[in-house]
Amino acid sequence: MTTAKTVTAAKPAGRLWLILFFLLSAMAGVAARLVYLQALESETLTAKARQQQQHYTAPLLARYPITDRRETVVALDRPVFTLFAHPVQFKVKPEAIAQDLAPLLKQSPPQLLAKFGLHSTGVPIAYEINEEVAAKIRALNYDGLELNQAWQRIYPQQDLMAGIVGYVDREHKGQAGIEFSQNEFLQVPPQRPLLSMNALGQWLPALAPTDPRTLSQGYHVRLTVDSRLQQTARQALRQQLRKFNAKRGTVLVLEVKSGALRALVSEPSYDPNHYYRADPALFRNWGVADLYEPGSTFKPINTAIALELNAITPDTVLPDEGRITVGGWPIQNNDFSQRGGRGALTIPQILAYSSNVAMVHMMNRIPSRHYYRYLHRLGLTEKVGSDLPFETAAQLKPAEQFIHYPIEPATASFGQGFSLTPLHLAQLLGAIANGGELVVPHVIEGLFDENGQLQRQPARAQPRRVFSQRTSAEVVKMLGEVVRSGTGQPAQIPGYRLGGKTGTAQKAIGGTYSNQRITSFAAVFPLEQPQYVILAVVDEPQGDDAYGSTVAIPIVKAVTEALITIEGIPPSYPEELRRPTATTSVPQ
Repeated sequence: MTTAKTVTAAKPAGRLWLILFFLLSAMAGVAARLVYLQALESETLTAKARQQQQHYTAPLLARYPITDRRETVVALDRPVFTLFAHPVQFKVKPEAIAQDLAPLLKQSPPQLLAKFGLHSTGVPIAYEINEEVAAKIRALNYDGLELNQAWQRIYPQQDLMAGIVGYVDREHKGQAGIEFSQNEFLQVPPQRPLLSMNALGQWLPALAPTDPRTLSQGYHVRLTVDSRLQQTARQALRQQLRKFNAKRGTVLVLEVKSGALRALVSEPSYDPNHYYRADPALFRNWGVADLYEPGSTFKPINTAIALELNAITPDTVLPDEGRITVGGWPIQNNDFSQRGGRGALTIPQILAYSSNVAMVHMMNRIPSRHYYRYLHRLGLTEKVGSDLPFETAAQLKPAEQFIHYPIEPATASFGQGFSLTPLHLAQLLGAIANGGELVVPHVIEGLFDENGQLQRQPARAQPRRVFSQRTSAEVVKMLGEVVRSGTGQPAQIPGYRLGGKTGTAQKAIGGTYSNQRITSFAAVFPLEQPQYVILAVVDEPQGDDAYGSTVAIPIVKAVTEALITIEGIPPSYPEELRRPTATTSVPQ
Protein backbone atom coordinates (compact mmCIF):
# COMPACT_ATOMS: atom_id res chain seq x y z
CA MET A 1 0.00 0.00 0.00
CA THR A 2 2.78 2.39 0.77
CA THR A 3 4.52 1.80 -2.53
CA ALA A 4 1.34 2.42 -4.59
CA LYS A 5 0.68 5.69 -2.82
CA THR A 6 4.19 6.83 -3.42
CA VAL A 7 3.94 6.12 -7.18
CA THR A 8 0.56 7.89 -7.36
CA ALA A 9 1.95 11.00 -5.62
CA ALA A 10 4.99 11.07 -7.92
CA LYS A 11 2.87 11.32 -11.10
CA PRO A 12 1.24 14.72 -10.26
CA ALA A 13 4.60 16.11 -9.20
CA GLY A 14 6.14 15.02 -12.54
CA ARG A 15 3.32 16.65 -14.47
CA LEU A 16 3.86 19.90 -12.59
CA TRP A 17 7.55 19.85 -13.39
CA LEU A 18 6.75 19.11 -17.00
CA ILE A 19 4.27 22.01 -17.21
CA LEU A 20 6.76 24.27 -15.47
CA PHE A 21 9.44 23.24 -17.98
CA PHE A 22 7.19 24.03 -20.91
CA LEU A 23 6.20 27.38 -19.38
CA LEU A 24 9.81 28.29 -18.75
CA SER A 25 10.73 27.20 -22.27
CA ALA A 26 7.91 29.32 -23.74
CA MET A 27 8.98 32.31 -21.66
CA ALA A 28 12.57 31.81 -22.76
CA GLY A 29 11.38 31.64 -26.38
CA VAL A 30 9.35 34.81 -25.99
CA ALA A 31 12.29 36.53 -24.30
CA ALA A 32 14.62 35.40 -27.05
CA ARG A 33 12.14 36.61 -29.67
CA LEU A 34 11.87 39.97 -27.96
CA VAL A 35 15.62 40.27 -27.82
CA TYR A 36 15.80 39.37 -31.50
CA LEU A 37 13.10 41.82 -32.55
CA GLN A 38 14.16 44.71 -30.32
CA ALA A 39 17.89 44.36 -30.60
CA LEU A 40 18.70 42.70 -33.88
CA GLU A 41 15.70 43.67 -36.04
CA SER A 42 14.92 47.05 -34.46
CA GLU A 43 16.10 49.24 -37.30
CA THR A 44 14.39 47.16 -40.00
CA LEU A 45 11.05 47.08 -38.17
CA THR A 46 11.22 50.78 -37.32
CA ALA A 47 11.77 51.60 -40.96
CA LYS A 48 8.81 49.46 -41.98
CA ALA A 49 6.59 51.15 -39.41
CA ARG A 50 7.60 54.58 -40.62
CA GLN A 51 6.95 53.53 -44.18
CA GLN A 52 3.42 52.52 -43.23
CA GLN A 53 2.69 55.47 -40.94
CA GLN A 54 4.52 58.38 -42.57
CA HIS A 55 4.35 59.73 -46.09
CA TYR A 56 6.17 62.50 -47.93
CA THR A 57 3.95 64.87 -49.87
CA ALA A 58 5.00 66.57 -53.09
CA PRO A 59 7.52 69.41 -52.61
CA LEU A 60 6.02 72.81 -51.82
CA LEU A 61 7.29 74.98 -54.69
CA ALA A 62 7.35 78.44 -53.15
CA ARG A 63 9.02 81.60 -54.47
CA TYR A 64 10.55 84.44 -52.54
CA PRO A 65 8.60 87.68 -52.33
CA ILE A 66 9.94 90.48 -54.53
CA THR A 67 10.15 94.10 -53.37
CA ASP A 68 11.43 97.29 -54.93
CA ARG A 69 14.47 99.02 -53.47
CA ARG A 70 12.31 100.70 -50.80
CA GLU A 71 10.61 97.43 -49.74
CA THR A 72 7.35 98.03 -51.60
CA VAL A 73 5.96 94.56 -52.40
CA VAL A 74 6.06 93.77 -56.11
CA ALA A 75 5.27 90.02 -56.09
CA LEU A 76 4.39 87.45 -53.43
CA ASP A 77 2.97 83.96 -53.01
CA ARG A 78 -0.25 83.01 -51.34
CA PRO A 79 -1.49 79.46 -50.75
CA VAL A 80 -4.39 78.27 -52.89
CA PHE A 81 -6.01 74.86 -53.18
CA THR A 82 -7.26 72.49 -55.85
CA LEU A 83 -10.31 70.41 -54.96
CA PHE A 84 -10.41 66.80 -56.12
CA ALA A 85 -13.35 64.42 -55.73
CA HIS A 86 -13.17 60.66 -55.23
CA PRO A 87 -16.82 59.56 -55.75
CA VAL A 88 -15.92 55.95 -54.93
CA GLN A 89 -15.34 57.09 -51.34
CA PHE A 90 -18.60 59.05 -50.97
CA LYS A 91 -20.64 57.87 -47.97
CA VAL A 92 -23.59 60.18 -48.68
CA LYS A 93 -25.48 60.84 -51.87
CA PRO A 94 -23.55 62.89 -54.47
CA GLU A 95 -26.56 65.20 -54.74
CA ALA A 96 -26.14 66.26 -51.11
CA ILE A 97 -22.43 66.92 -51.57
CA ALA A 98 -23.06 68.92 -54.75
CA GLN A 99 -25.74 70.97 -53.02
CA ASP A 100 -23.37 71.97 -50.21
CA LEU A 101 -20.36 72.67 -52.46
CA ALA A 102 -22.22 74.70 -55.08
CA PRO A 103 -22.41 78.05 -53.20
CA LEU A 104 -18.80 77.75 -52.03
CA LEU A 105 -17.39 77.07 -55.51
CA LYS A 106 -19.87 79.29 -57.40
CA GLN A 107 -20.87 76.36 -59.55
CA SER A 108 -24.31 74.85 -59.97
CA PRO A 109 -25.22 71.45 -58.45
CA PRO A 110 -25.79 69.96 -61.94
CA GLN A 111 -22.30 71.08 -62.98
CA LEU A 112 -20.77 69.39 -59.96
CA LEU A 113 -22.77 66.19 -60.46
CA ALA A 114 -21.58 66.05 -64.05
CA LYS A 115 -17.97 66.25 -62.84
CA PHE A 116 -18.58 63.57 -60.20
CA GLY A 117 -19.72 61.27 -62.97
CA LEU A 118 -16.55 61.60 -65.03
CA HIS A 119 -14.42 59.17 -63.04
CA SER A 120 -14.61 57.13 -59.87
CA THR A 121 -11.60 58.88 -58.34
CA GLY A 122 -9.23 61.83 -58.81
CA VAL A 123 -11.71 64.22 -60.48
CA PRO A 124 -10.56 67.90 -60.46
CA ILE A 125 -13.47 70.04 -59.32
CA ALA A 126 -12.08 73.58 -58.81
CA TYR A 127 -8.74 75.40 -58.93
CA GLU A 128 -7.20 78.33 -57.04
CA ILE A 129 -9.50 78.08 -54.04
CA ASN A 130 -8.52 80.53 -51.32
CA GLU A 131 -7.89 79.61 -47.69
CA GLU A 132 -11.27 80.82 -46.44
CA VAL A 133 -13.25 78.69 -48.89
CA ALA A 134 -10.93 75.73 -48.31
CA ALA A 135 -11.66 75.91 -44.58
CA LYS A 136 -15.43 75.83 -45.27
CA ILE A 137 -15.00 72.79 -47.50
CA ARG A 138 -13.06 70.99 -44.77
CA ALA A 139 -15.80 71.86 -42.28
CA LEU A 140 -18.31 69.90 -44.40
CA ASN A 141 -16.33 66.80 -43.36
CA TYR A 142 -17.33 64.74 -46.40
CA ASP A 143 -15.39 61.62 -47.25
CA GLY A 144 -14.15 61.62 -50.84
CA LEU A 145 -13.17 65.31 -51.03
CA GLU A 146 -9.45 66.16 -51.20
CA LEU A 147 -7.82 69.61 -51.05
CA ASN A 148 -4.32 69.86 -52.48
CA GLN A 149 -2.33 72.98 -51.71
CA ALA A 150 -0.45 74.95 -54.36
CA TRP A 151 0.82 78.51 -54.73
CA GLN A 152 -0.63 81.51 -56.48
CA ARG A 153 1.65 84.41 -57.39
CA ILE A 154 0.08 87.84 -57.07
CA TYR A 155 1.44 91.17 -58.32
CA PRO A 156 0.16 94.12 -56.28
CA GLN A 157 1.70 96.68 -58.68
CA GLN A 158 -0.23 95.17 -61.59
CA ASP A 159 1.15 96.43 -64.93
CA LEU A 160 3.68 98.86 -63.42
CA MET A 161 6.45 96.26 -63.09
CA ALA A 162 5.31 93.68 -65.64
CA GLY A 163 8.15 94.41 -68.06
CA ILE A 164 10.66 93.71 -65.30
CA VAL A 165 9.10 91.02 -63.11
CA GLY A 166 7.06 89.07 -65.66
CA TYR A 167 4.73 86.33 -64.44
CA VAL A 168 4.47 82.65 -63.45
CA ASP A 169 2.07 80.15 -64.98
CA ARG A 170 -0.38 77.83 -63.21
CA GLU A 171 2.46 75.40 -62.46
CA HIS A 172 4.28 78.23 -60.69
CA LYS A 173 7.05 78.41 -63.27
CA GLY A 174 8.32 81.74 -64.54
CA GLN A 175 7.48 82.56 -68.15
CA ALA A 176 8.58 86.19 -68.57
CA GLY A 177 10.67 88.87 -66.84
CA ILE A 178 12.98 87.90 -64.01
CA GLU A 179 10.42 85.29 -62.95
CA PHE A 180 11.72 83.46 -66.04
CA SER A 181 15.38 84.49 -66.30
CA GLN A 182 16.02 84.20 -62.54
CA ASN A 183 13.71 81.27 -61.88
CA GLU A 184 16.16 79.32 -59.70
CA PHE A 185 17.29 82.41 -57.79
CA LEU A 186 13.66 83.22 -56.89
CA GLN A 187 12.71 79.71 -55.74
CA VAL A 188 12.70 78.87 -52.06
CA PRO A 189 14.73 75.65 -51.54
CA PRO A 190 12.08 72.91 -51.94
CA GLN A 191 10.92 70.99 -48.89
CA ARG A 192 8.96 67.71 -48.86
CA PRO A 193 6.66 67.81 -45.80
CA LEU A 194 6.46 64.55 -43.81
CA LEU A 195 2.94 63.61 -42.62
CA SER A 196 2.05 60.88 -40.10
CA MET A 197 -1.13 58.83 -39.56
CA ASN A 198 -2.54 56.78 -36.70
CA ALA A 199 -3.52 53.10 -36.70
CA LEU A 200 -6.88 53.94 -38.28
CA GLY A 201 -5.16 55.62 -41.25
CA GLN A 202 -6.11 59.13 -40.15
CA TRP A 203 -3.63 62.01 -40.55
CA LEU A 204 -2.31 63.41 -37.28
CA PRO A 205 -2.68 67.21 -37.26
CA ALA A 206 -0.05 67.64 -34.56
CA LEU A 207 2.55 66.17 -36.92
CA ALA A 208 1.52 68.18 -39.98
CA PRO A 209 4.21 70.23 -41.76
CA THR A 210 5.04 73.81 -40.99
CA ASP A 211 2.74 76.44 -42.50
CA PRO A 212 4.05 76.80 -46.08
CA ARG A 213 4.04 80.58 -45.77
CA THR A 214 6.96 80.32 -43.35
CA LEU A 215 9.17 78.54 -45.88
CA SER A 216 10.83 81.76 -47.07
CA GLN A 217 11.77 82.59 -43.44
CA GLY A 218 11.39 86.31 -44.03
CA TYR A 219 13.76 86.31 -47.01
CA HIS A 220 12.90 88.41 -50.05
CA VAL A 221 14.45 89.42 -53.34
CA ARG A 222 15.00 93.16 -53.56
CA LEU A 223 15.05 95.01 -56.86
CA THR A 224 17.12 98.07 -57.74
CA VAL A 225 13.98 99.69 -59.18
CA ASP A 226 12.14 102.48 -57.36
CA SER A 227 8.36 102.16 -57.78
CA ARG A 228 7.81 105.89 -57.43
CA LEU A 229 10.27 106.73 -60.18
CA GLN A 230 8.86 103.90 -62.27
CA GLN A 231 5.37 105.38 -61.88
CA THR A 232 6.51 108.86 -62.91
CA ALA A 233 8.33 107.49 -65.94
CA ARG A 234 5.27 105.53 -67.00
CA GLN A 235 2.95 108.52 -66.68
CA ALA A 236 5.29 110.77 -68.65
CA LEU A 237 5.76 108.14 -71.35
CA ARG A 238 2.04 107.45 -71.68
CA GLN A 239 1.30 111.14 -72.02
CA GLN A 240 3.70 111.50 -74.96
CA LEU A 241 2.52 108.27 -76.58
CA ARG A 242 -1.04 109.63 -76.58
CA LYS A 243 -0.01 113.11 -77.70
CA PHE A 244 1.93 111.84 -80.73
CA ASN A 245 -0.15 108.71 -81.36
CA ALA A 246 3.01 106.64 -81.11
CA LYS A 247 3.31 102.87 -81.39
CA ARG A 248 5.31 102.20 -78.23
CA GLY A 249 7.99 103.62 -75.95
CA THR A 250 10.52 102.81 -73.27
CA VAL A 251 12.27 104.72 -70.46
CA LEU A 252 15.41 103.61 -68.63
CA VAL A 253 17.14 105.16 -65.63
CA LEU A 254 20.61 103.67 -65.13
CA GLU A 255 22.87 104.29 -62.14
CA VAL A 256 26.13 104.70 -64.04
CA LYS A 257 28.63 103.46 -61.44
CA SER A 258 26.84 100.28 -60.36
CA GLY A 259 24.69 99.44 -63.38
CA ALA A 260 21.55 99.35 -61.20
CA LEU A 261 18.40 100.20 -63.12
CA ARG A 262 16.29 102.59 -61.07
CA ALA A 263 13.47 102.48 -63.62
CA LEU A 264 12.67 100.41 -66.69
CA VAL A 265 9.33 101.17 -68.29
CA SER A 266 8.00 99.67 -71.50
CA GLU A 267 4.64 100.62 -72.95
CA PRO A 268 2.19 99.17 -73.76
CA SER A 269 2.26 96.79 -70.82
CA TYR A 270 0.05 94.06 -69.30
CA ASP A 271 -1.26 92.90 -65.93
CA PRO A 272 0.71 89.79 -64.84
CA ASN A 273 -2.17 88.80 -62.55
CA HIS A 274 -4.14 88.14 -65.76
CA TYR A 275 -1.33 87.30 -68.16
CA TYR A 276 -3.60 84.95 -70.11
CA ARG A 277 -5.56 87.96 -71.37
CA ALA A 278 -2.48 89.77 -72.73
CA ASP A 279 -0.91 89.84 -76.16
CA PRO A 280 2.04 87.40 -75.88
CA ALA A 281 4.22 89.94 -77.72
CA LEU A 282 4.11 92.09 -74.55
CA PHE A 283 5.93 89.42 -72.53
CA ARG A 284 9.17 90.55 -74.23
CA ASN A 285 10.31 93.90 -72.87
CA TRP A 286 11.18 95.66 -76.12
CA GLY A 287 13.64 97.99 -74.36
CA VAL A 288 15.71 94.86 -73.69
CA ALA A 289 14.78 92.55 -76.55
CA ASP A 290 14.21 94.66 -79.69
CA LEU A 291 16.85 96.23 -81.90
CA TYR A 292 16.62 99.73 -83.36
CA GLU A 293 18.93 102.20 -85.07
CA PRO A 294 19.79 104.80 -82.40
CA GLY A 295 20.46 107.75 -84.67
CA SER A 296 22.05 110.85 -83.17
CA THR A 297 22.02 109.55 -79.59
CA PHE A 298 24.98 107.41 -80.69
CA LYS A 299 27.05 110.44 -81.72
CA PRO A 300 28.57 110.85 -78.21
CA ILE A 301 29.86 107.25 -78.46
CA ASN A 302 31.45 107.94 -81.84
CA THR A 303 32.97 111.15 -80.51
CA ALA A 304 34.53 109.21 -77.63
CA ILE A 305 35.95 106.67 -80.10
CA ALA A 306 37.49 109.45 -82.20
CA LEU A 307 39.04 111.04 -79.12
CA GLU A 308 40.41 107.72 -77.89
CA LEU A 309 42.04 107.00 -81.26
CA ASN A 310 43.52 110.52 -81.38
CA ALA A 311 41.62 111.32 -84.59
CA ILE A 312 40.38 114.59 -83.03
CA THR A 313 40.79 116.83 -80.01
CA PRO A 314 38.06 118.91 -78.35
CA ASP A 315 39.39 121.92 -80.29
CA THR A 316 39.32 120.26 -83.72
CA VAL A 317 37.32 122.15 -86.33
CA LEU A 318 35.50 120.23 -89.08
CA PRO A 319 33.44 121.41 -92.06
CA ASP A 320 29.66 121.19 -92.25
CA GLU A 321 28.50 121.63 -95.83
CA GLY A 322 24.97 120.62 -94.92
CA ARG A 323 24.91 117.96 -97.60
CA ILE A 324 27.54 115.60 -99.10
CA THR A 325 27.73 112.43 -101.19
CA VAL A 326 29.51 109.30 -99.97
CA GLY A 327 29.95 106.33 -102.29
CA GLY A 328 27.21 107.68 -104.52
CA TRP A 329 24.77 108.10 -101.61
CA PRO A 330 23.54 111.53 -100.43
CA ILE A 331 23.91 112.41 -96.75
CA GLN A 332 22.50 115.60 -95.27
CA ASN A 333 21.66 117.24 -91.99
CA ASN A 334 18.13 117.02 -90.66
CA ASP A 335 17.68 120.81 -90.97
CA PHE A 336 19.48 121.21 -94.30
CA SER A 337 16.40 122.50 -96.16
CA GLN A 338 15.91 125.27 -93.58
CA ARG A 339 19.45 126.01 -92.47
CA GLY A 340 21.82 124.78 -95.18
CA GLY A 341 25.44 124.24 -94.21
CA ARG A 342 26.86 125.72 -91.01
CA GLY A 343 30.47 125.96 -92.15
CA ALA A 344 33.33 125.24 -89.77
CA LEU A 345 32.25 123.67 -86.46
CA THR A 346 34.12 122.66 -83.31
CA ILE A 347 33.47 119.20 -81.86
CA PRO A 348 31.13 120.54 -79.13
CA GLN A 349 29.20 122.46 -81.81
CA ILE A 350 28.91 119.34 -83.95
CA LEU A 351 27.12 117.60 -81.07
CA ALA A 352 25.12 120.68 -80.12
CA TYR A 353 23.76 121.12 -83.66
CA SER A 354 23.71 117.36 -84.29
CA SER A 355 25.46 117.70 -87.64
CA ASN A 356 25.41 114.45 -89.63
CA VAL A 357 27.79 115.79 -92.25
CA ALA A 358 30.43 116.89 -89.74
CA MET A 359 30.18 113.51 -88.01
CA VAL A 360 30.98 111.82 -91.32
CA HIS A 361 34.08 114.00 -91.63
CA MET A 362 35.02 113.12 -88.03
CA MET A 363 34.83 109.36 -88.42
CA ASN A 364 36.52 109.51 -91.85
CA ARG A 365 39.66 110.41 -89.93
CA ILE A 366 39.71 106.86 -88.57
CA PRO A 367 40.59 103.88 -90.80
CA SER A 368 37.43 101.83 -91.25
CA ARG A 369 39.00 98.67 -89.83
CA HIS A 370 40.02 100.51 -86.64
CA TYR A 371 36.57 102.02 -86.32
CA TYR A 372 34.97 98.59 -86.77
CA ARG A 373 37.34 97.02 -84.25
CA TYR A 374 36.39 99.63 -81.62
CA LEU A 375 32.68 99.03 -82.17
CA HIS A 376 33.38 95.35 -81.54
CA ARG A 377 35.26 96.27 -78.38
CA LEU A 378 32.14 98.07 -77.17
CA GLY A 379 30.18 94.83 -77.54
CA LEU A 380 28.11 95.76 -80.58
CA THR A 381 27.83 92.13 -81.63
CA GLU A 382 27.06 90.82 -78.13
CA LYS A 383 24.33 90.78 -75.52
CA VAL A 384 24.54 93.17 -72.59
CA GLY A 385 24.47 90.31 -70.07
CA SER A 386 21.84 91.72 -67.70
CA ASP A 387 19.61 89.63 -65.44
CA LEU A 388 16.62 90.27 -67.72
CA PRO A 389 15.42 87.69 -70.26
CA PHE A 390 15.14 87.70 -74.05
CA GLU A 391 18.13 89.98 -74.61
CA THR A 392 19.13 90.51 -78.21
CA ALA A 393 22.71 91.08 -79.32
CA ALA A 394 23.49 94.26 -81.26
CA GLN A 395 24.02 93.89 -84.99
CA LEU A 396 26.80 95.31 -87.18
CA LYS A 397 27.33 94.83 -90.87
CA PRO A 398 29.89 92.12 -91.75
CA ALA A 399 33.46 93.37 -91.41
CA GLU A 400 34.17 93.02 -95.15
CA GLN A 401 31.17 95.20 -96.01
CA PHE A 402 31.84 97.79 -93.31
CA ILE A 403 35.52 98.21 -94.19
CA HIS A 404 35.27 98.26 -97.98
CA TYR A 405 32.05 100.21 -98.53
CA PRO A 406 32.51 103.88 -97.48
CA ILE A 407 28.79 104.38 -96.96
CA GLU A 408 28.79 101.95 -94.00
CA PRO A 409 31.15 103.87 -91.65
CA ALA A 410 29.57 107.10 -92.92
CA THR A 411 26.04 106.13 -91.84
CA ALA A 412 27.36 104.56 -88.62
CA SER A 413 28.91 107.94 -87.75
CA PHE A 414 25.43 109.35 -87.11
CA GLY A 415 23.92 106.19 -85.64
CA GLN A 416 22.36 104.42 -88.61
CA GLY A 417 23.21 101.26 -90.53
CA PHE A 418 23.56 99.17 -87.35
CA SER A 419 21.20 98.36 -84.50
CA LEU A 420 21.17 97.74 -80.77
CA THR A 421 18.69 97.69 -77.91
CA PRO A 422 17.80 100.75 -75.79
CA LEU A 423 19.35 98.90 -72.82
CA HIS A 424 22.62 98.55 -74.71
CA LEU A 425 22.68 102.25 -75.62
CA ALA A 426 22.07 103.18 -71.98
CA GLN A 427 24.99 100.94 -70.97
CA LEU A 428 27.35 102.63 -73.49
CA LEU A 429 26.30 106.12 -72.42
CA GLY A 430 26.76 105.02 -68.82
CA ALA A 431 30.38 104.16 -69.64
CA ILE A 432 30.93 107.76 -70.76
CA ALA A 433 29.18 109.13 -67.68
CA ASN A 434 31.05 107.00 -65.10
CA GLY A 435 34.55 107.67 -66.35
CA GLY A 436 34.94 105.00 -69.01
CA GLU A 437 33.88 101.64 -67.53
CA LEU A 438 31.30 99.36 -69.10
CA VAL A 439 29.09 98.04 -66.27
CA VAL A 440 26.38 95.39 -66.53
CA PRO A 441 22.83 96.79 -66.17
CA HIS A 442 20.72 94.81 -63.70
CA VAL A 443 17.43 94.95 -61.80
CA ILE A 444 18.11 92.50 -58.94
CA GLU A 445 19.97 93.87 -55.95
CA GLY A 446 20.03 90.54 -54.13
CA LEU A 447 18.40 88.18 -51.65
CA PHE A 448 17.91 89.78 -48.22
CA ASP A 449 16.88 88.31 -44.87
CA GLU A 450 14.29 89.68 -42.45
CA ASN A 451 16.92 91.98 -40.92
CA GLY A 452 17.74 93.57 -44.25
CA GLN A 453 21.09 91.79 -44.55
CA LEU A 454 22.26 90.79 -48.01
CA GLN A 455 22.58 86.99 -48.30
CA ARG A 456 23.50 86.45 -51.95
CA GLN A 457 23.44 88.04 -55.40
CA PRO A 458 23.22 86.73 -58.96
CA ALA A 459 26.58 86.44 -60.69
CA ARG A 460 27.49 89.51 -62.76
CA ALA A 461 30.44 90.29 -65.02
CA GLN A 462 32.97 92.76 -63.65
CA PRO A 463 33.18 96.26 -65.18
CA ARG A 464 35.71 96.70 -67.97
CA ARG A 465 37.32 99.89 -69.21
CA VAL A 466 36.46 101.02 -72.73
CA PHE A 467 37.27 104.77 -72.54
CA SER A 468 39.81 106.78 -70.59
CA GLN A 469 38.63 109.06 -67.81
CA ARG A 470 39.90 112.04 -69.79
CA THR A 471 37.88 111.13 -72.88
CA SER A 472 34.77 110.49 -70.79
CA ALA A 473 35.06 113.85 -69.01
CA GLU A 474 35.49 115.69 -72.31
CA VAL A 475 32.42 114.07 -73.89
CA VAL A 476 30.30 114.73 -70.79
CA LYS A 477 31.29 118.40 -71.02
CA MET A 478 30.22 118.44 -74.67
CA LEU A 479 26.87 116.90 -73.75
CA GLY A 480 26.39 119.78 -71.34
CA GLU A 481 26.83 122.15 -74.27
CA VAL A 482 24.06 120.31 -76.18
CA VAL A 483 21.60 121.14 -73.40
CA ARG A 484 22.98 124.63 -72.80
CA SER A 485 22.82 125.90 -76.38
CA GLY A 486 21.90 123.10 -78.78
CA THR A 487 19.08 120.69 -79.55
CA GLY A 488 18.73 119.68 -75.89
CA GLN A 489 17.73 123.12 -74.57
CA PRO A 490 14.15 122.07 -73.67
CA ALA A 491 15.66 119.68 -71.09
CA GLN A 492 17.04 122.51 -68.95
CA ILE A 493 16.01 122.47 -65.27
CA PRO A 494 16.56 125.67 -63.23
CA GLY A 495 19.23 125.21 -60.58
CA TYR A 496 20.64 122.05 -62.16
CA ARG A 497 22.94 121.08 -65.02
CA LEU A 498 22.61 118.05 -67.20
CA GLY A 499 24.06 116.86 -70.46
CA GLY A 500 22.18 115.12 -73.20
CA LYS A 501 21.73 114.19 -76.81
CA THR A 502 18.63 114.09 -78.96
CA GLY A 503 17.96 111.58 -81.70
CA THR A 504 15.51 111.43 -84.60
CA ALA A 505 16.25 108.45 -86.81
CA GLN A 506 14.55 107.07 -89.88
CA LYS A 507 13.10 103.67 -89.16
CA ALA A 508 14.20 100.75 -91.31
CA ILE A 509 11.33 98.40 -92.17
CA GLY A 510 12.11 95.28 -94.17
CA GLY A 511 15.60 96.53 -94.99
CA THR A 512 14.34 99.83 -96.45
CA TYR A 513 14.18 103.21 -94.70
CA SER A 514 10.64 104.48 -94.31
CA ASN A 515 9.05 107.79 -93.39
CA GLN A 516 8.47 106.48 -89.87
CA ARG A 517 10.75 107.76 -87.11
CA ILE A 518 12.20 106.66 -83.82
CA THR A 519 12.78 109.61 -81.53
CA SER A 520 14.92 109.60 -78.42
CA PHE A 521 16.75 111.65 -75.84
CA ALA A 522 19.52 110.52 -73.50
CA ALA A 523 20.53 112.61 -70.49
CA VAL A 524 23.54 112.49 -68.17
CA PHE A 525 22.73 113.86 -64.71
CA PRO A 526 24.03 115.70 -62.73
CA LEU A 527 26.52 117.13 -65.19
CA GLU A 528 29.19 117.97 -62.59
CA GLN A 529 29.36 114.44 -61.17
CA PRO A 530 27.19 112.15 -63.28
CA GLN A 531 25.21 109.55 -61.39
CA TYR A 532 22.47 108.62 -63.84
CA VAL A 533 21.73 108.11 -67.50
CA ILE A 534 18.08 108.69 -68.36
CA LEU A 535 17.02 107.42 -71.79
CA ALA A 536 13.61 107.73 -73.47
CA VAL A 537 12.85 106.13 -76.83
CA VAL A 538 9.51 106.56 -78.63
CA ASP A 539 8.72 104.43 -81.66
CA GLU A 540 6.75 105.84 -84.62
CA PRO A 541 5.44 109.13 -83.23
CA GLN A 542 3.12 110.84 -85.70
CA GLY A 543 3.16 114.46 -86.89
CA ASP A 544 5.52 116.92 -88.54
CA ASP A 545 6.66 118.11 -85.12
CA ALA A 546 7.77 114.67 -83.94
CA TYR A 547 11.46 115.02 -83.02
CA GLY A 548 13.64 113.88 -80.15
CA SER A 549 13.40 117.37 -78.67
CA THR A 550 9.60 117.49 -78.78
CA VAL A 551 8.70 113.87 -78.07
CA ALA A 552 11.42 112.41 -75.83
CA ILE A 553 12.84 115.39 -73.93
CA PRO A 554 9.61 116.08 -71.97
CA ILE A 555 9.70 112.49 -70.73
CA VAL A 556 13.32 112.66 -69.59
CA LYS A 557 12.79 116.06 -67.99
CA ALA A 558 9.82 114.80 -65.95
CA VAL A 559 11.80 111.74 -64.83
CA THR A 560 14.84 113.85 -63.91
CA GLU A 561 12.70 116.19 -61.82
CA ALA A 562 11.19 113.20 -60.01
CA LEU A 563 14.69 111.81 -59.45
CA ILE A 564 15.74 115.11 -57.88
CA THR A 565 12.84 114.91 -55.44
CA ILE A 566 13.10 111.20 -54.63
CA GLU A 567 16.87 111.21 -54.08
CA GLY A 568 17.00 114.68 -52.51
CA ILE A 569 19.61 115.99 -54.99
CA PRO A 570 20.49 119.60 -54.10
CA PRO A 571 20.72 122.25 -56.85
CA SER A 572 24.15 123.21 -58.16
CA TYR A 573 22.93 126.73 -58.88
CA PRO A 574 20.34 127.58 -56.21
CA GLU A 575 20.22 131.22 -57.27
CA GLU A 576 18.44 130.18 -60.48
CA LEU A 577 15.52 128.93 -58.44
CA ARG A 578 14.79 132.53 -57.44
CA ARG A 579 14.46 133.85 -60.98
CA PRO A 580 12.78 132.58 -64.17
CA THR A 581 14.90 130.96 -66.88
CA ALA A 582 14.01 131.29 -70.56
CA THR A 583 14.55 128.29 -72.82
CA THR A 584 14.44 127.88 -76.56
CA SER A 585 13.18 124.81 -78.40
CA VAL A 586 15.40 123.50 -81.20
CA PRO A 587 13.95 120.50 -83.07
CA GLN A 588 16.20 117.49 -83.79
